[in-house]
Amino acid sequence: MKVIAFVGMPGAGKSEASNVAREMGLPVVVMGDVLREEVRNRGLPPTDENIGGVANQLRKDEGMDAIARRCIPLIEALNARLVVVDGIRGIAEVETFKKAFGEDFTLVKIDAPFEVRLDRLRRRARSDDMGSPEWLKQRDERELSWGMGRAIDVAEKSVTNLDPIDRFKGEIRSILRREGIRTTVSALLFPTEIEDRVRKAIENMFPGTRTTLIKKEGFVDRLEGTAPSLDTLHALLRRQKILDTARNSFYSGLKGKEVSFQLNKQAAFMGYVNFLDHEVALGGIYVTVETDEPELIIDWLAPQTAEGRPIKEISL
Repeated sequence: MKVIAFVGMPGAGKSEASNVAREMGLPVVVMGDVLREEVRNRGLPPTDENIGGVANQLRKDEGMDAIARRCIPLIEALNARLVVVDGIRGIAEVETFKKAFGEDFTLVKIDAPFEVRLDRLRRRARSDDMGSPEWLKQRDERELSWGMGRAIDVAEKSVTNLDPIDRFKGEIRSILRREGIRTTVSALLFPTEIEDRVRKAIENMFPGTRTTLIKKEGFVDRLEGTAPSLDTLHALLRRQKILDTARNSFYSGLKGKEVSFQLNKQAAFMGYVNFLDHEVALGGIYVTVETDEPELIIDWLAPQTAEGRPIKEISL
């Protein structure tokens, strides 16, 4: 399970980003909704004063990550490949999510100028949106006091939400699509092979992959890891002009929402892509790409060609 969380000042566009996730069919856990539910459970109307007061009281009584801890069971119960979290308010919440989900947690900053945020909040007309510049400054100060600034500073990705809205939605869609891809890479490590060379072969195809050596009595050792991106493979297929070969290999390994294929270890060590369509003595690099949109990923990696050139390149 991967978890993508949006962080940003009030009115920056976290809700709009969450709407993009919903349009893609992804589950969304809204931290503000969890807080508003707590306000209702206490028999209070959901005004800005009550929501802020309950949030402060929860953080005082249970810690600065109180709301994040309430969200974790909701996220895990979804049992989805990718879950979106809307509404990080402080660094303690980031740390709690990181502890729960490790490297499968990614924080995305949504940014927008003060005047733009104020105008959006005025038009949103939610019960806790009051609309004056002084009110928004106070709300900003309150959320910054919870560690919002530090949370924003540690975000791995950033999107600025300005007109046109379609551009913002496209950037969010791209992030969610890419983060929704899980690429598992493994390679057998035989006694005659040098571990560093096999690691290098994997690194050449999938930079940044952290592989773990798995030893089990009675079995050949295996290196296994999760690749952070398919971008290098994407580039190599074009550099080597083997899009048709790659496309055939990908479709041969397409099953449900997974695409599986093998790469030659020796070629990968030299920095070249060579697909295997049969087992070899020392095995290959086994790759499994899990995604909700496998054919789209294939079209991105290896589009159809005419006279050796892509008919249409697409972006994720």
